Order: sequence, then structure tokens, then C-alpha cells
Amino acid sequence: MKVLVQPDDGVNPILNAITRAKKIVEIVIFRLDRNQIEEAVRAAATRGVFVRALVAFANRGGEQQLRRLETRFLDSGVTVTRTSDDLVRYHAKMMIIDRSTLCVSSFNYTTLDIEHSRGFAIITRNKALVQEAVKLFEADTKRHPYTPQLDNFLVSPLNARRQLGEFIRKARKELLIYDPKISDSQMVRLLLDRQKAGVNVRIIGRLGKKAASLDARRLETVRLHTRTIIRDRKAAFVGSQSLRKLELDSRRELGLIVKERGVIARLVETFEGDWTANEEKGTKSKVARREKEEPMEKEKLAKKLDPLSESIKRAVKKVVKENGHKIVTNDENKETLKQAVKKTVKQAFKEAVQETAAPVESA
Repeated sequence: MKVLVQPDDGVNPILNAITRAKKIVEIVIFRLDRNQIEEAVRAAATRGVFVRALVAFANRGGEQQLRRLETRFLDSGVTVTRTSDDLVRYHAKMMIIDRSTLCVSSFNYTTLDIEHSRGFAIITRNKALVQEAVKLFEADTKRHPYTPQLDNFLVSPLNARRQLGEFIRKARKELLIYDPKISDSQMVRLLLDRQKAGVNVRIIGRLGKKAASLDARRLETVRLHTRTIIRDRKAAFVGSQSLRKLELDSRRELGLIVKERGVIARLVETFEGDWTANEEKGTKSKVARREKEEPMEKEKLAKKLDPLSESIKRAVKKVVKENGHKIVTNDENKETLKQAVKKTVKQAFKEAVQETAAPVESA
């Protein structure tokens, strides 16, 4: 098992994994704009490797790019499946090579994430983890129910809240955390409880109001994109879910809990380097920051709400599909349609408001 640290390790480990595939590549894509990676995936299909791509149904502001990517993949012989739209967002990042190697990352296959953002990926040949990843990939590709079987394979919205809560609760000395936004009430309470119990809790990222008493500072040297928790320098969580209600309960997110010494050592080294590098900047006045950020909040919210019409369209299509080809004329069907659209709009607005408080990211 090893860990990739971005932007330090760059794109080559990912390219090498794809180019060395002999039989099958299974990849989940939320965002991809790195041409080298796309070309490697397409080249694998051209040379006879069975390539399966599970592409997100939507992402914020990039649906057209996703659809064009699907077309290019199909033209190269890649088998493409689109994720279901039953969750607010499909945000997991995973690649399986020859069903023997698994890569779970916190970063997307984009230049921004790989070259300019702090991100991590776990690469493992652990058979149990690989098999569980294959089960998840098959279930989400075929849109079948999935039930997690491993405590160290964390899938939102199924077992991640429970397992992350247990992971934090077991801390005895120290919790080192990277998180773009910590705001979930349950998780905040757990962190505060650990802090009161004498656990040294240090956070690189931002905090919700209820977590204001925790020790946190910004990552100033590069963009923060990873979600990582290192516990007592003996175990670590690396994945795509922040300690936010939305990412724990309403989106498909994926992460691993690992205990390999080499992996933990490099994560700790990276955290300590980032913490020290930002020590002086971390003491900036909170008032000054707030004055700088508040004028942008409305603009950020407006941008996040811009794709709302697409969410409404999807809600209408979904309800009509579930009712066959019937024309929605009677009161019962009208009410069903109304409630579905209302629920979708409410969820989209909720997501936009919650994410406005977090740093702008490609997610």
C-alpha cells in the first residue's frame, strides 16, 4: 500500500497504473480535464483492455464537458455508464486496475487538483478492499442496491457517518485533520468531546460556527481539496467526504481507513509541513478575513444556484418516467409531481447554501 501526495507526486503514478493495465480498467469520473489521463484511458481501450467508465450524471457547471467526454470515450471503445441521479451528487473518486489494484483518491483527474491542490490517494492491492470496490462499482454501474461489508471501506450515505464517528471517538492523543469545511453537528460534538478529553485536535481547513473553538488554520500555500483524518499517528482516513451533513448523508462519497506505517508517516509529515508553513498566516485576524469574504457570499450563492433549472427538469422527467407514459392530468399525479419537484428544488437550494460557506472548489 502507498499514498500519493498532490501536488508533489503529479500525474505519472496515475498514468503508469492505466498504461500497465493488462485486462480491465474500471474508473469513476466526477471531473476530468487532464488530457494525458483521458488519452491513457482511451489508449488502453484501443490496445484491447476492457475499459469501463462510470461518469457522474452531473457536476457543478460541467455537465456539457462530461457529455463530450462520454462521446470521446465511446468513440475509442470505452464502455460508458452514467451514474444514477437519485443522490444529490456522485462525488466518489475510484479506479480499479485488473481487479487487483485499487486507487481511492480525494482529488479529481484535473490540472487544478493534481498540480495546484493538496490531495491524497491510497493505492492498495489488499484483496478484501479491491473486491469491495468491485462490488460498489458493479452496483452503481448497474444501479443495484449496495450494502457495505467492510468497516474500513467508507461509503456515503451508507456507512461513512457511523464509521467516521467511531474513528474519531477512538482518538486518545491526537487528531490531525484536513477538511475544507467541518460543520456537521454530530461530528463537531465528537471533536469537541475529544478536545475536552485532552486529545490534541488540529485542523487545516474551515469550521462552522459550532466548531469555532477548535484549533484551525487555512492552507495558504496550495488549494485545499483533500479530506483526511490522522488518528494518534497510527491510523488515517483518506477520502472524498468532508465532515458535513451533505457529504455524509446525501451524496455518494468514498474513503478508506488505513493503518500502514509508511502511509501514516507520509501523511503526518505532509500535515506538519503544511501546518508549520501556515503558522504565521494562520494567526491573521478573523475579522479581516470576514470583511474580505462576506461581499463574495451572494455572488457565490448565485453561481451555485445557476444550474437549478436542470435539477427541476430532472425531477419532472423522473416522476413522468416512474408513472410510465401517462399524461399527468389527475390530481393525484399532479400532487406527486409537485412534491417531487419541491423536494429536488429544496435539496438543490440547501446544497448551494451549505457550499457557499465553503471554499470554492471543483469538488
